[in-house]
Amino acid sequence: MKLSQRGEYAIQALLVLGMYHGPEVIRIKDIAKRQNIPRRFLEQILNDLKSGGFVQSRRGVAGGYRLERTPEEISLSEIIRHIEGPLESSHSLSLGDKKHNLHSDEAAKCAINFVMQDVRSAIVEVLEAVTLSDLCRRVREIQGPMENPPDYII
Repeated sequence: MKLSQRGEYAIQALLVLGMYHGPEVIRIKDIAKRQNIPRRFLEQILNDLKSGGFVQSRRGVAGGYRLERTPEEISLSEIIRHIEGPLESSHSLSLGDKKHNLHSDEAAKCAINFVMQDVRSAIVEVLEAVTLSDLCRRVREIQGPMENPPDYII
């Protein structure tokens, strides 16, 4: 599975909001700067995430974004489905009555397709099990202590 640039940026933006989850909002310029995301593209992504129920926004000089729900309530699969579309294959494989009538090349292709379907299912299972909170914890472990926390506007 490969994420689009939009999908990666959406997760990165949500990570910033998850790392500093609370009642305060975080300015879009701070998110863009921390994650090296073009601001105009980030604005579009955050609007999309807002319509999907992931973030809230406050307008004006003291404006910014915050998570709509807690990081523990947001799964990676939910984010990716919203941004990228369905994770699952639209068709499921079934041998049915054909299983004894396949030529060797067809049987090989069928076997490979079954394995690839299992791989897709495993990916979806992992994405459903991992929350934004889990991802924030991993970032903290990798990154270590934060040197420059974002400026909050209350």
